Amino acid sequence: MIAINEAIISNKIYVVRNQKVMLDRDLAELYDVETKNLKRQVKRNIDRFPEDFMFEMSDEELENWRCQIGTSNSDRSLSKGLRYKPFCFTEQGVAMLSSVLASERAIKVNIQIIRIFTKMREIVSIHKDILLKLEQIESKTNKTMKFNSFLLH
Repeated sequence: MIAINEAIISNKIYVVRNQKVMLDRDLAELYDVETKNLKRQVKRNIDRFPEDFMFEMSDEELENWRCQIGTSNSDRSLSKGLRYKPFCFTEQGVAMLSSVLASERAIKVNIQIIRIFTKMREIVSIHKDILLKLEQIESKTNKTMKFNSFLLH
């Protein structure tokens, strides 16, 4: 069984256009294929990748992303696959990749990635519940303080 450390996968999930995405170069690395081969397979099967599954970063998004991760336009970053605007895959796009990259590794890695996306959603949901409860407590506390203040005057 192929097992990739969760942190490695989590660190390859970025937010672009307010969506959690993974970049073609990172996915290619995880699948142990060349980025150009991954992109070629996607282009051959482009009907499987509507814009909510996969999109290409704009020039502005690429610049913002480079700044976000602290890379520059150096030769080092060029060698890391930043010469071209990357394809960004949403969770659904990552799932679809396993059908166009029919390798056993792609399927197993995809399962791990989807589990991490699911875990991230669960964490966000838990945090929302906690924030809601805190707001309710704060509201009750404010009402009590106002009432006590009223009684004192």
